[in-house]
Amino acid sequence: MSAMTFQIKRVYDDAERADGARVLVDRLWPRGIKKEALGLELWCKDIAPSADLRAWFDHRADRFGEFTKRYTAELDENSAVDDLLELESQKKTVTLLYGAKDRELNQAVVLKDYLESARK
Repeated sequence: MSAMTFQIKRVYDDAERADGARVLVDRLWPRGIKKEALGLELWCKDIAPSADLRAWFDHRADRFGEFTKRYTAELDENSAVDDLLELESQKKTVTLLYGAKDRELNQAVVLKDYLESARK
C-alpha cells in the first residue's frame, strides 16, 4: 500500500505527474493563470482563510504564528477539510496549490500540517 501524501506548490510552478490531484486552496483566482493551465481536480475556495483573517495577516512574517492559530481554529469548524481528506484517500497524493509569493509563510503550509495531523 502506498503512502498517502499532501504536498504544497505555488500555482506558478509547473504541473507534474507526481502532483496527483491538484487542488487550488485560495479563495481568489491567481493572477495571470488560465484555468486550463492548472490541471485542477478541485478549486476548494471554502478551505481558504476567511477574508477578514487573510486581510489581517497581510502576509506579514511577524503575524504568522497568530495567523496559524486563528486559521487552525477556522479549519476546526470547516467541513471542506473532510472533502480534502476524502480526496487524498482516493488519489493518494494531493497537491495544495496557492498563489502567495512566500513559500514558507502561507495558508497552504498551515493547511498541509493541519490535514496531516487530522488524518492520524
